[in-house]
Order: sequence, then C-alpha cells, then structure tokens
Amino acid sequence: MGNKARKDTPHAIRGTQDMIGDEAERFAHVVDTFDRVRRLYGFGRVEVPVFEATAVFARSLGETTDVVSKEMYSFEDRGGDSLTLRPEFTAGIARAYLTNGWQQYAPLKVATHGPLFRYERPQKGRFRQFHQLDAEIIGATEPAADVELLVMADQLLKELGVADGVTLQLNTLGDSATREAWRDALVAHFEAHRGDLSEDSRERLERNPLRILDSKDKRDRPIADAAPSIDDVMSDEAATFFAKVTDGLDAAGVSWERNARLVRGLDYYRHTAFEFVTDRLGAQGTVLGGGRYDGLIEALGGPETPAVGWAAGIERLAMLVDSAPSAVIDIAVIPAGTEEELEATTIAEQLRSEGISVDVAFKGNFKKRLQKANKVGARYAVIVGLDEAYANEVTLKNMENGAQKNIEKQHLLDSIRRPEIMEMVSGSPIQGRRRRLLLDDNE
Repeated sequence: MGNKARKDTPHAIRGTQDMIGDEAERFAHVVDTFDRVRRLYGFGRVEVPVFEATAVFARSLGETTDVVSKEMYSFEDRGGDSLTLRPEFTAGIARAYLTNGWQQYAPLKVATHGPLFRYERPQKGRFRQFHQLDAEIIGATEPAADVELLVMADQLLKELGVADGVTLQLNTLGDSATREAWRDALVAHFEAHRGDLSEDSRERLERNPLRILDSKDKRDRPIADAAPSIDDVMSDEAATFFAKVTDGLDAAGVSWERNARLVRGLDYYRHTAFEFVTDRLGAQGTVLGGGRYDGLIEALGGPETPAVGWAAGIERLAMLVDSAPSAVIDIAVIPAGTEEELEATTIAEQLRSEGISVDVAFKGNFKKRLQKANKVGARYAVIVGLDEAYANEVTLKNMENGAQKNIEKQHLLDSIRRPEIMEMVSGSPIQGRRRRLLLDDNE
C-alpha cells in the first residue's frame, strides 16, 4: 500500500487545511512579523476564548447579517446554553473589555491572532477555519488612533514584502448625524429604483441599505453608482475628523486613495473605514481591513466607548509572501558512532543553551548523519569521536567547503565565536541569539 491512505482513513473537514514545509513557514513568518511590528507600536498581547455566548456575536454583528444567520458555528452545550465558535475577534475583545474592567487601561492598545470559524463556501484564500491577525485601540476618540493603526498596517505589509500592488482604500462613514442622513438619502434613492434592484439588494434595502453600494450584481451597479454620496450630507465635525486622518497618513508617508463607496453596514461603525486591496488574489482582493466602531461596546450593553481596529487574513498574506526565511541551523552535532551519542547530546544542549541552533540526527551511520547535516543546511558540523587518539577533542567541519579543525571540547563554545579560530576552517564566527541580544542591550 505504501503511503496510500485506506478507505476508512479520516479525511480533513471541508474548508480546513493542513500545512507543512514552505506553506507552514510562510504562515509562521506572517505571525512572527506581526508580533514584531505590534511591539514596535506598543500593542500588548490579548487572548480571548475561541467560543463565546452566541448573543455576543448576534448583538455585535447584527441578527440579520449573513454571518449570524448563515455562517456561524453555533451549538448548545450540556448546560443548555447557546455557544458560538468565534467568527471574528472584535466582539470577543469588546466583551472582555467590559467584563474584566479593562476600562482602567484606556486607551487600550491590544493585538492578537488565531483561528476563526465561518461556515461558507471554501475558495482561494477563504476557509471555514481560517486565521487572522487583529489589532484594536479601545477608548481613544482621537483621529490619531486611526492614523497609528493604518500606519502600523502599512508597515506590516512592507515588512512582509507584500506592499507592492496593495492599495489602501479609505472612506469616512461620518458621525452619527451624518451616517443617519446618508442612510435616509440612500433609502429614498433605492426605493425609487426598487423594481430594478436584484433580489438580494431589495432584501438589503429593508435591513442594511448601505450594503447595496458594494453589490457585485450587474443589475445593481448603475443604481448604486448613481446613489447620493456621503459628502453631500457630511457634517463639519465629520469632515474635520476625516481630514485629520488623511493629513496624518500624508505626514507618515502612507499612500491612500479615496473610495467613497467603501461602507460598513452595521450602525455602530463611525468615521474611518478602510481596506488594503490587492489584485494578486483574484476575487478575494482585501488582505486587511477595518474601521472605527464607536457604537459597538454600547451595543453590547456597556457605556459609549470609542474604538477602532483592523483584521487581516493570515492565509491571504501568506499567499502573497514569496518565500519565508528558512530555518537556520548553525551546527549539526554528529556522533561518529553509537558510543558517542550521549556525549553528542550533552554538547548539543550546551550549544543550544547559548542560543546556537543545533540539529542532531537520531539514527544512521556516520555517513548518513553527515548527509542529514547537509540536508538541513547546517553551516558547520561538530563531529564527536572521529579519532580515538584525540579523546578530549571534537572536529569542527565547515559544511560548505569541507575545511575542518580539531578543537578541545572544553573550548568549543569560545572557539566557534573567535574569528581567528573560525578563519582556520574558512568560516565566520557564530554569535548565537542569546549573545547577540545581550550585545544589543548593552550597545
């Protein structure tokens, strides 16, 4: 049978994925880069449960949205409570902000990443279990919070090397008065053309009229394109807020373009709405999006609380990454025979404790273990027990050019960090991550 699965072998659930090799490394690279960038901006890590009371998402996403009515993984637990696997992060973070008294930390800057769940048709870049990066600022009314999140997102894309071909599309949904006036104008416009709208848009007209603006149905496009603009009803306060956001982006050197049709259907969204869009993923063009949601925490039963945030699909970003940095193995420790395996283990752990990456082959004769060292891309090999005449020494071998030198075991660590010793095997010294960090701290 070889590696062929039997008929009764379990299969992965549709819309989920298994990753290994380059795909898993690109995924990890996105997460690692996000963690590094969010620290640069002072965003602390937050963790929230994978499931919440269904009401948390129903109230935050809206009872009539497709996510709530069609896509949530909801179930009744043994206690009779309705629970839901999280379809997004923001609602859970907002709930945690309320129930844990995190108001004392406002403005609260937090970030997280992990799996989310939606029952929808799987396609390129879209899964039923998918993963997102998420960043939120809760308790800040100032446009500068919007700017910082957008600049942080822009830097993340640049650090990942995927910024080329990605465009920041920006819009304002105005303050409460502006949004309400725009909603009334849109309803009047779409009602006048109700008979020409698609079935979906006629349904949206009753519960979510702003969503008609981004309809992909050809019947809706001429009507949506002729709809009133939010600029027609913009209050002075809302216009000033948006100008401060765009001025901040210009000051930070972040390119953007106005998309006056970019909307958020739920009423708690205010002011800034944005998406980073690419043409490299086909239909799934948005790689990162978000906006200001000043009314969400109030909708969950809390006090009026300003907030702004964004989320990005890890899978989509990983698809844009050309290649992830490969894992670097500094040294392969190779026992010449089975008698030297314990000593090889001791040496390997001594090196690792100093922040030097080490690989030890578990089995095989000396030749096969040396081949394994080549396969993992080790820069050097430390060979233990190659010559019984030198019992207190190991052999340091340059895996690229084959040069080698015997070194006393007790001086191994110092030797691989001394340029004059490493020059003898035509290689560069190995600093080790721990040593490098200590140097950085003292510089």
